[in-house]
Amino acid sequence: MKFEKLNENKLRITLNTQDLADKHIDFHSFMSNSKESQNLFLDMLDEAEKKVGFITRDYKIRIEALAMSGGDFILTITRFNKNSTDEIIKPNKNKQLKIKRKNINMNTTHVIYRFNSFDDFINFSNFLSKLKNWESIAKKITLYNYKDNYYLSFTDLNNSNAEAVKKLYTLICEFGTYVDNSDIFIKKLNECGKIILKHNAVKLCNKHFQYNKI
Repeated sequence: MKFEKLNENKLRITLNTQDLADKHIDFHSFMSNSKESQNLFLDMLDEAEKKVGFITRDYKIRIEALAMSGGDFILTITRFNKNSTDEIIKPNKNKQLKIKRKNINMNTTHVIYRFNSFDDFINFSNFLSKLKNWESIAKKITLYNYKDNYYLSFTDLNNSNAEAVKKLYTLICEFGTYVDNSDIFIKKLNECGKIILKHNAVKLCNKHFQYNKI
């Protein structure tokens, strides 16, 4: 089990099936709202405080859990101040945690991620460019603007380079949010969205924008 403090208010936890076995919980229980999975998440929050100093007590939090092929799981925990009006909850032993669970299909050839701001996309692009062989991840990477958000579409993912694609999924969780039903949503983007950068949006971004925030 690996704990990474991404920034002051965001934490990433990476675990695998062996980690679940050590906690006496199986995949199906983990991906459901079982009592065992609830206790596991609360235990992980306690462990995160001890290992990396990520405190969730007295904060509202959002938990997103991604299940990837190969037995890996990526949890992203975001904490908010007490006055936040978002649909989030305080961690409490007597209150059920609301966890957004998603299965990532590593065999898909098309995925979309949402960024809340153009700055988030720039920071992601700058960071991705530092990874080896990143340009082999997909044949086409397009950035759209739609309803005040930015959407990055990866078309024809190179699943033969599984390790690079896996790193992409792990990295991008720090900056953006996975969009369900990408095959349907891409039609919406093409019809109603505006293309900001096409063909290789990451390369174009890095050519024209460079931040030093990472």
